[in-house]
Amino acid sequence: METASKKENPWSRWRDKVQELIQFIQTTGFLNFSWGNLLMMGFGLLFVWLAITKGFEPLLLVPIGFGMLLGNLPGVAEQGLGVDDTGSVLNLLYFGVSKGIYPSLIFLGIGAMTDFSTLIANPRLILLGAAAQFGIFATFVGSILLGFNVMEAASIGIIGGADGPTSIYLSSNLAPHLVGSIALAAYSYMSLVPVIQPPIMRLLTTKKERLIRMKPLRVVSKRERIFFPIVAFIVTTLISPGSVVLLGMLFLGNLLKESGVTERLAATARGALIDIVTVLIGFTVGARTTAATFLTPASIKIFALGAASFAVATASGVIFAKIMNLFVKDKINPLIGNAGVSAVPAAARVSQVVGQQYDKSNYLVMHAMAPNVAGVVGSAVAAGVFLGILGN
Repeated sequence: METASKKENPWSRWRDKVQELIQFIQTTGFLNFSWGNLLMMGFGLLFVWLAITKGFEPLLLVPIGFGMLLGNLPGVAEQGLGVDDTGSVLNLLYFGVSKGIYPSLIFLGIGAMTDFSTLIANPRLILLGAAAQFGIFATFVGSILLGFNVMEAASIGIIGGADGPTSIYLSSNLAPHLVGSIALAAYSYMSLVPVIQPPIMRLLTTKKERLIRMKPLRVVSKRERIFFPIVAFIVTTLISPGSVVLLGMLFLGNLLKESGVTERLAATARGALIDIVTVLIGFTVGARTTAATFLTPASIKIFALGAASFAVATASGVIFAKIMNLFVKDKINPLIGNAGVSAVPAAARVSQVVGQQYDKSNYLVMHAMAPNVAGVVGSAVAAGVFLGILGN
């Protein structure tokens, strides 16, 4: 009996080793791959490829794409490491998205970068930024007609402002389950501003209108630049109390820039701080965009509605510039109407590029920056209106 058991020992040892190997393989992600994981990881790689090879918003798409790779690896959720797993590192990092911390800090950096002089010099152009917000409210109605509830519809509509941080801020408050889809749609259309806007601008303007030369802007004093963020903050937040956090951070950042005594803080806000937060917000939103939440009919509707919202916002700004020209002596080139969306400064550059295709000596970019920065404020105000009405 003792000899027989000795002969069986090698086989039993091999059997134990094989079972251990099988158990190890079962803990890896290879056996848990699904077509959804592969497809979402493919989307993540596509975002990284577009950012690196085509230059489409690389500061945003690289962290988003890599986050999608991580979030869709099989086994991440099973090991309790996912964004939705309480106490995990990703869950703690995502806290900044779910509570609106990252978008608010990005607005601080944007404020420290922004020069409101063009808007102060020609305040009537704020109307173009306001007109572009029509796309947000039109898409809000369209979303409801497609079956979304009012909170989801408000979150989807804000995509038309071409403002990623505002889209994330509003959706994290009103429709957290749609944050990934809405953020991807918003940042995708932001990166496609030079592709989407020019055909709409040409379609809605005549050659004569494209050749309009606008009156040179006056010089804005330092006192005006200092008073503007204070006065603008008070006025806009009285109109839209729900936007107090975003606009407070935006105008604080601008005051740091313009005051002349806090340059170190302004440099940090528009430099290291906004870079770090951009990485975190892109990475965590990407990690949150899993196959289960993204590969749904709702996501297809969101991307379609986002495109419609962006197109309507662009068209609204151009058309409103044409309407203003019926009543003003100093004509406005309607090509700057597209800049009413808050993709700063990409939309203003599009105005310049399209304008110079018809008159190489016509420089529209400085004029276009006025509705462009107005659009940043306008989208935050619109988000505040939705948040104030629906947030409770």
